[in-house]
Amino acid sequence: MEDINSIVTETGLKHIAIIMDGNRRWAKLKNLPSAMGHKKGVDALKATLKACDDFGVKYLTVYAFSTENWNRKQDEVDFLMDLFCKTLQNETKEMHEKNVVIKFIGNLSKLPERLQSILNESVELTKNNSGVNLQIAFNYGARDEIVNAVKKICDSGVSSENITEDLISENLYTANMPDPDLLIRTGGEMRISNYLLWQVAYSEIYITQTFWPEFNKEALAEAIMEFKNRQRRFGV
Repeated sequence: MEDINSIVTETGLKHIAIIMDGNRRWAKLKNLPSAMGHKKGVDALKATLKACDDFGVKYLTVYAFSTENWNRKQDEVDFLMDLFCKTLQNETKEMHEKNVVIKFIGNLSKLPERLQSILNESVELTKNNSGVNLQIAFNYGARDEIVNAVKKICDSGVSSENITEDLISENLYTANMPDPDLLIRTGGEMRISNYLLWQVAYSEIYITQTFWPEFNKEALAEAIMEFKNRQRRFGV
């Protein structure tokens, strides 16, 4: 295998975004409940975060819970909320020790108060770290994000002739972060699913048939090697 760290440096790869898809399908194939797929997905995220650190990737953004996920069965939504709470409570200290910066994007005000409190504690604990920036999209939808950005700009009194792409970017949840260089979707589906629509305008897209629970360091390395072979045109 090629030296992935060298590829990351040579290509200027700074930010990877991932649509973590396939937890339920993985569980179904193995005749397991969906909950087991989601739990295994947490392990995959930990492995991917470590791999980003090992490879020198500075930013990792993952799609954990979309605005549309509220339409799932209530028992699954309740399980996901509880799993997220427990995972953060169990893993934040270790991530802090590993110098990870934790951030969240999405309409967090709609989340249960207990979860909001846990999110805030994770952000506060890790905000001064200097390692991988882990950005978790929770109760996130890109169209909702853009609408919120437009509202913020309008409320600030900016005239229409002064609205620029940079101004819109500055009012998105991802302000002050570089746009993703590489967007990975696991599970084989060929769609973006309302994820970072503004930010991935020039991202390279990599689709893998691998379900998220089986995604690991080797799978990430394959995606990065593919990224090296792309000729980025940035709309040209």
